[in-house]
Amino acid sequence: MNQIETNMQYTYNYEEDEYMTQEEEWDRDLLLDPAWEKQQRKTFTAWCNSHLRKAGTQIENIEEDFRNGLKLMLLLEVISGERLPKPDRGKMRFHKIANVNKALDYIASKGVKLVSIGAEEIVDGNVKMTLGMIWTIILRFAIQDISVEETSAKEGLLLWCQRKTAPYRNVNIQNFHLSWKDGLGLCALIHRHRPDLIDYSKLNKDDPIGNINLAMEIAEKHLDIPKMLDAEGESHIILKFRAIMTYVSCFYHAFAGAEQAETAANRICKVLAVNQENERLMEEYERLASELLEWIRRTIPWLENRTPEKTMQAMQKKLEDFRDYRRKHKPPKVQEKCQLEINFNTLQTKLRISNRPAFMPSEGKMVSDIAGAWQRLEQAEKGYEEWLLNEIRRLERLEHLAEKFRQKASTHEQWAYGKEQILLQKDYESASLTEVRAMLRKHEAFESDLAAHQDRVEQIAAIAQELNELDYHDAASVNDRCQKICDQWDSLGTLTQKRREALERTEKLLETIDQLHLEFAKRAAPFNNWMEGAMEDLQDMFIVHSIEEIQSLISAHDQFKATLPEADGERQAILSIQNEVEKVIQSYSMRISASNPYSTVTVEEIRTKWEKVKQLRLRRQFAAQANVIGPWIQTKMEEIARSSIEMTGPLEDQMNQLKQYEQNIINYKHNIDKLEGDHQLIQEALVFDNKHTNYTMEHIRVGWELLLTTIARTINEVETQILTRDAKGITQEQMNDFRASFNHFDRRKNGLMDHDDFRACLISMGYDLGEAEFARIMSLVDPNGQGTVTFQSFIDFMTRETADTDTAEQVIASFRILASDKPYILADELRRELPPEQAQYCIKRMPPYTGPGSVPGALDYTSFSSALYGESDL
Repeated sequence: MNQIETNMQYTYNYEEDEYMTQEEEWDRDLLLDPAWEKQQRKTFTAWCNSHLRKAGTQIENIEEDFRNGLKLMLLLEVISGERLPKPDRGKMRFHKIANVNKALDYIASKGVKLVSIGAEEIVDGNVKMTLGMIWTIILRFAIQDISVEETSAKEGLLLWCQRKTAPYRNVNIQNFHLSWKDGLGLCALIHRHRPDLIDYSKLNKDDPIGNINLAMEIAEKHLDIPKMLDAEGESHIILKFRAIMTYVSCFYHAFAGAEQAETAANRICKVLAVNQENERLMEEYERLASELLEWIRRTIPWLENRTPEKTMQAMQKKLEDFRDYRRKHKPPKVQEKCQLEINFNTLQTKLRISNRPAFMPSEGKMVSDIAGAWQRLEQAEKGYEEWLLNEIRRLERLEHLAEKFRQKASTHEQWAYGKEQILLQKDYESASLTEVRAMLRKHEAFESDLAAHQDRVEQIAAIAQELNELDYHDAASVNDRCQKICDQWDSLGTLTQKRREALERTEKLLETIDQLHLEFAKRAAPFNNWMEGAMEDLQDMFIVHSIEEIQSLISAHDQFKATLPEADGERQAILSIQNEVEKVIQSYSMRISASNPYSTVTVEEIRTKWEKVKQLRLRRQFAAQANVIGPWIQTKMEEIARSSIEMTGPLEDQMNQLKQYEQNIINYKHNIDKLEGDHQLIQEALVFDNKHTNYTMEHIRVGWELLLTTIARTINEVETQILTRDAKGITQEQMNDFRASFNHFDRRKNGLMDHDDFRACLISMGYDLGEAEFARIMSLVDPNGQGTVTFQSFIDFMTRETADTDTAEQVIASFRILASDKPYILADELRRELPPEQAQYCIKRMPPYTGPGSVPGALDYTSFSSALYGESDL
């Protein structure tokens, strides 16, 4: 009995003795238990056969089949992948001892200290020693290399089991004996990795034997793990420490490769997701750019069409169409152009962050191409507007001349109508004295009127000649009418001489008309002076230095507007006097001129000056608003420029401040709309100049669009910095340091550093710069050779120095894992390891593999991975 106990006292030690735990002590107490020995035999035999069958052999009796040392040496070669010394082939005892010693020496060479285990005990078939030796081999070659989160061997294996079974009900893995007694832990490990093999929801905690047998049968059939446990016939199952630890280690090794493939698949999914998003952004840019360029292509010919119209109405229609274009069609395209530039910058930033090559749009769709097309559109637009205004001025002059001709001709014709018949009448022969005196006075007035109309006839002839020279479209009818007037004028001159004595009968009536003319003259003169004074005031230039002075001028203008109703009443009263004169003439069928001999102020002059006063008021009203809005836009532009240089603090705070600027600008839009309304009234009044302000509506529009574009670009720059910071893992303090360094060496405070400033900045940050190294850095931050470095280029350079991004080599290595170290990969392997969408993406874009060992359907993942990072021509 003492000898047996002595033989049983074997131990095995690693250099750090890391497996001597309470569980081993608990297991060692059962060394004399026959059930323990049976379980150990079964587990260790199955474990050994799982490796020996790779060499085409197996064992039946663990203590007998290892006695000669041959299969023991073969087992070590299989599990280690190394060659042991050549075994002795003799059958003598010393041959067997020599072979076993070779195996034990190999085990000891791997850092295992064998205590109380000798070759003689193994050769003699000592069961306890043989089992102890096998356990030592299992610990060294199956468990010691397990590593999970900086823990190794048994602790690592236990942690792996806990992590994998944590989500499962009724499973709480704390050790390698009682925690496994109900079999649910083994079933959970299988379900976690192969849910298709087992339905965990149907397992019963109260059926431990069934659970253990189910797990072992599935593991043996589908995972190539032999049955190592014996749960049959036991009323109370206690799985032995060594047996369960050995069995669970087989699950770890079986599933480790699957987890490695999962990690590789995740990396590929991540890279492909980034690439797919970038391709989507590229396609979106191409679409938006194509649409914008197509709109510009269609619009420019319309703006370049200079076919003049013959009538003012047709040209006014063209002007209305142009206004609709400016108000409705162009503003959305301005926004699209701005958004397109923002999208392009965002895409380039994402490509830099993900270590992809820069995006090169299709030919003719670069941002510079769009800017050039837009500039051509602006030039055509400006030229079209100038042409429209010139044509309108020309037609307006023609219409004005034609209307003037018609008015003068009508006035003359009305005046001359019936004059020949009157001059031929003999009514004075039977008239009274009073009537004769009246007719005489009327005739005297007629003679005066006749002389006065000499200028009008000459003016009619001159206007007709000018209309012919300007190629007026209805010149034929003008010429015909003018000729009739001239012929009639000659006839009246002859008849007047014969009628002179018979006209005194009109004297009394002429006196009445004379009184009306006198009253007209008395009231028209002061009113004419008031209009001239108002025109002088409205035409007077004003110089202001503050918003308060501008507001004061606006207030004074409002007071002037309040006096207009009273002035308009006086104007109507004066015109009514003239109307009274015309009424008297018409009532008595008199054919005399309505001109006033007591006043140089005519009704036409009053009407003309009144219209001019209204036009000047519109000019002053527009100028007052433009002189407020123009400086406001300039001030906001300066504030945004300063903020982009001087703003400090977190980028999110800077973004909020810029958003507040943007909201304030948007809230000011109603002032621009009001000014547009006043500008339209001015154009409708055919007023084309305004000396009261240096701001035109075009200046205001351009300034407003530039202000919106500037604030949008400034916000996009901060968004790009946030995107760069988050993607590269840059802290806010680092970003602030970058900004402070840039601002310090930005001597001109214009957001740019020249080469000398940038060199000084890098030296201050600890860079040891030679000429070659500095030239390399400048090729990165100033690729176009403009001689300056922007803040965004500076940030990209600083983040690029420390960025940890995916590389083509990493993606190739991940594909190699999925392909089981083959230089190619098959479509079925991609579908099995990757999500369907990304698997199809790879299959569609991977070129066929044509290298050594190629098979039908082989795909070249190396060229594909290089193409993702711009390192091939794919």
